Amino acid sequence: MHASICETLLLASSALTLSLLSARAQTGAPRVTSPNGQIEMVLSTGAATDTAGQLAYEVSFQGKPVLARSELGLDIQGQRLLGDRVKIISVTSSSGDETYRMVHGKSNPVRDQYNAIRVELAETERLARRLNLEARAYNDGIAFRYVVPDQRSIKELRLASERTSFRLAKDATTYPLVLRGYRTSYEDDYAKRPLSGLNPNDLIALPFLVELPGIAWVAITEAHIDNYAGMYLSHSRSEARTLEARLAPRIDEPGLAVSGQTPVTSPWRVIMIAPEPGRLIESNMVINLNPPCAIADTSWIKPGKTAWDWWSGSQAKNVSFQPGMNTETMMHYIDFAASAGLEYMLIDAGWAAGGTGPNDSGSDLSKSRPQVNLEQILKHARSKNVGVWLWAHWTDIDRQMDEVFPLFREWGIVGVKIDFMDRDDQWMVNWYRRVVKKAAEHRLMIDFHGAFKPDGLRRTYPNLLTREGVMGMEYSKWSARVTPEHNVILPFTRMLAGPMDYTPGGFDNVTREEFVPRNRFPTVMGTRAHQLAMYVVYESALQMLSDYPEAYAGQKELEFLRVVPAAWDETRVLNGLPGEYVTIARRRGNDWFVGSMNGWTARELEISLNFLGPREYMAEIYADGPDAEKNPKQTIREEKRVTAATRLKIKMASGGGQAIRIR
Repeated sequence: MHASICETLLLASSALTLSLLSARAQTGAPRVTSPNGQIEMVLSTGAATDTAGQLAYEVSFQGKPVLARSELGLDIQGQRLLGDRVKIISVTSSSGDETYRMVHGKSNPVRDQYNAIRVELAETERLARRLNLEARAYNDGIAFRYVVPDQRSIKELRLASERTSFRLAKDATTYPLVLRGYRTSYEDDYAKRPLSGLNPNDLIALPFLVELPGIAWVAITEAHIDNYAGMYLSHSRSEARTLEARLAPRIDEPGLAVSGQTPVTSPWRVIMIAPEPGRLIESNMVINLNPPCAIADTSWIKPGKTAWDWWSGSQAKNVSFQPGMNTETMMHYIDFAASAGLEYMLIDAGWAAGGTGPNDSGSDLSKSRPQVNLEQILKHARSKNVGVWLWAHWTDIDRQMDEVFPLFREWGIVGVKIDFMDRDDQWMVNWYRRVVKKAAEHRLMIDFHGAFKPDGLRRTYPNLLTREGVMGMEYSKWSARVTPEHNVILPFTRMLAGPMDYTPGGFDNVTREEFVPRNRFPTVMGTRAHQLAMYVVYESALQMLSDYPEAYAGQKELEFLRVVPAAWDETRVLNGLPGEYVTIARRRGNDWFVGSMNGWTARELEISLNFLGPREYMAEIYADGPDAEKNPKQTIREEKRVTAATRLKIKMASGGGQAIRIR
């Protein structure tokens, strides 16, 4: 069966139970508890459920408070706060449990199990405006969203902001990504700060990671952003433990965030909760909170790995032609992709005619430059069974989408990397959706760069393979900001929202002391084994081999890159602490891959292989060499027989790693 493996085939029957309860018939406030009983959300509007007051909620984990009383509401232009002086009209309880398949992701199939409530509220004031709140409790967190029904007093919702707050139960350690404003690519350094020490002027991106000592690890993000603005956080000026929601404003009307005809539904506000940080990485909450697959036939959507010309500067060594953005270089990279068993070649900026604007905008995507014979390149790629992706500036896609998407399909292009959007206001959020829908009509896959964080859109449109929204390896071309410490923060922060196109694979590995940024033939800090491990640790259905072809030629580590998958059937996080180290095991079919990445402190870890089946396996191990701290390119490859009873010792150098294939 090849047609949609998305969700038309359910592997387990969906169980749904509904019961309508009046608010007065309940004992205590409305509440929803996770299926395993460990997570609970309680809603209130005052001292008692029938007392009109401010809508608020609390969250607990294993009986301990995670979020203290946190207020909710919507700030509508020209009206008083919606969410204050409200009473509960009715509460509907439900539950769901279904299992569905994904084209790509961290696990397949995916189980979607939760308990839910829908609370209908009405104001006690003269207008008696209505507001609904929907909440779900999963075994790995809580999610809630606002629904503003169609009503006489609110026909068009003009939302200035949300009054959503997150009041943590006590002071905590946080890992914020502080952005310079709402128009940003989400490319910056993660910090480590006490919650009470966050600056109220800081605009904090999602996901936002928090360690509540003795209670839980918590991550705040959002899911299913549709016809709405992206959410950020800021630290309250008056309450040391409170974070407040901020919405990306419209460009044409900065005082307005969201406008639309009622009914209007907000994105899900997601609060992941786990006893240790690795469990957050395993969560599928974000995709579970999105609608099912909208593409009937997904057989053309193929995760994979790609050669890429941009990071190295379109370079090549020991060749008979002048390297650069030209026909010969692109065909050379295609030859490498074919020889290395890669599915794709991504041709980056500079191929299209024109391109006189900033960052190569203003191009004519229906034509290539004279030095890039696209017809010849594509013919060569077809002969090598290599699919070709093309890069494009978003303004050119916006201007030419209806013309070039069908043209790209006619040419045989398989995907488009779209860049420099750098915002998530309501208009741009809707633009992303328009692009993936139109691309699906023409069987084109999409990679968003210069992008905001994922929200689970790939469940509905799995032709969206990955997106950037991260300070990835490209920053090593002009800065010393991409360090092993940064690399080991990312799985616990940015990656919680979904796949990230970090663009790994740098093979000119150098020490911190030797590192010098350079645009051509760039180097990377940390060991080669650290880079190999990224292909297991970092989730992305399109993975780059970012270096130039000769960087990989004759290197024993290329064999690991040849066989490591880009989509997975199972994910288990074996250990880890943000910025320190992480080990993730992922399964595809019968094979397991294990990636360990280390920060700056050399360390030894021991991992259990108890996730293996009852048979004997062969482990192919790429480890830091004994001299890796001085010679980061040095790896040792060994093979050993292992079983589920085996405990492997992993020794990692400073900035080191280890990559293992178990077959």
